[in-house]
Amino acid sequence: MVIVYNKYILDRKMYNWPYPISLTMIHMSFCSSLAYLLVRVFKAVDPVTMSWDLYLKSVVPIGLLYALSLWLSNSAYIYLSVSFIQMLKALMPVAVYTLGVLFKKEGFKSETMANMISISIGVGIAAYGEAKFDSWGVILQLGAVAFEATRLVMIQILLTSKGITLNPITSLYYVAPCCLVFLFVPWVFVEFPILRENSSFRFDYVIFGTNSMCAFALNLAVFLLVGKTSALTMNVAGVVKDWLLIAFSWSVIKDTVTAINLFGYALAFLGVAYYNHSKLQALKAKDSQKKAQMADEEAGRLLEEKEAENNGVRKNDAHN
Repeated sequence: MVIVYNKYILDRKMYNWPYPISLTMIHMSFCSSLAYLLVRVFKAVDPVTMSWDLYLKSVVPIGLLYALSLWLSNSAYIYLSVSFIQMLKALMPVAVYTLGVLFKKEGFKSETMANMISISIGVGIAAYGEAKFDSWGVILQLGAVAFEATRLVMIQILLTSKGITLNPITSLYYVAPCCLVFLFVPWVFVEFPILRENSSFRFDYVIFGTNSMCAFALNLAVFLLVGKTSALTMNVAGVVKDWLLIAFSWSVIKDTVTAINLFGYALAFLGVAYYNHSKLQALKAKDSQKKAQMADEEAGRLLEEKEAENNGVRKNDAHN
């Protein structure tokens, strides 16, 4: 819904408001305000204990990467179809794994790298078959993927490794304000002069209000679903969403989707599905190992208590 709505607003053939930085700033202002209300006023979500030093060294860099990712990804909607953008997003696991290996957060495996190459080939085929290929749009979307992948790896390095976990609501609470500040700088030089000259523009509260509400609702939905469903369910839902967006883009927006597009994306999709399956199996194995270790520790503790109890009984018997 959010993706299609953003496309509608930014596309020159639809609502014709091609200002991606401004749209992203509206989203960040709205989402950070609601997140503040949920965390500080209604206390529906517990905040994370965080010092200013940690915030500046960990959250601010993540906010910068998030701002760049959103700016470029929203800019791509001006030049590319929704369906083709979803196909390019299939490169996300490739970027995350590659950066994970470079930053030593992932171990290099030949099998995984071969799978990453198959995903890249699939996306390349999809790009070759794109009827309305735009080089600048592709550069923007690939840049967005690169910045988003870097953000995800940095979250592991700067936050998760320190025992800090942010859910979608607390993430907006901490990250959205600094993201808004970072977006303000290019906005002043890139879009503000154009908007100032366009005196006929009037802020459409219905369009931008409902669009911002959809953006926040997406984060809220993820927050509510996490813990209620399994990781497998979330991954399957993501895959179904991608295919539905491609179908919607073709049937409703009337974007051109070629047979080569579908073949390439299907190849990339199989690679992504296999990668997700491998990650889930690894997580299950890790959980099983952890549970077995906890069971062994508990058994050892009980055995020590039993031995201590028996030793106490023996001493009492010897004393009597």
